[in-house]
Amino acid sequence: MTIELKPLSMENWYDCTKLNVRQEQRSVFPAPVVYWIAESKFVADFELAAIYSEATLVGFTVFCNTPDEDGNHWIPALMIDENHQGKGIGKKAMEQLIDLMRQKGCKRLMLGHRPDNLIAGNLYESMGFQRIGEEAVDGEIIRVLQLN
Repeated sequence: MTIELKPLSMENWYDCTKLNVRQEQRSVFPAPVVYWIAESKFVADFELAAIYSEATLVGFTVFCNTPDEDGNHWIPALMIDENHQGKGIGKKAMEQLIDLMRQKGCKRLMLGHRPDNLIAGNLYESMGFQRIGEEAVDGEIIRVLQLN
């Protein structure tokens, strides 16, 4: 399976707005893709990418090219469409994103997920993201991955 991250463009943005998580996941991933597209117009360092498996659009991600004041690069969102979940695509997409961020000189990746999103938590933990603290911050568990 070949996974590719492609920048959001005139050709794929609308198709990305049709991506959805499963109904039971909407409480742990409540913001639809159109929200992230809108927010990116006001948050200058948000980069948006469509996730493709072969030639099929399967997901969407948001990441920051610019580090925050502590030197962290954030991944605000990674989602795989409900019709493509459970196939290992999320893990491969995250591997691609980590490689991309490493190439850009990123030293630390940060992300958050809702405490009830056990699938995301297990995925991130399996990839080396360490939980920061025991308490949720602003309703999310925060994780960090040190890149060398």
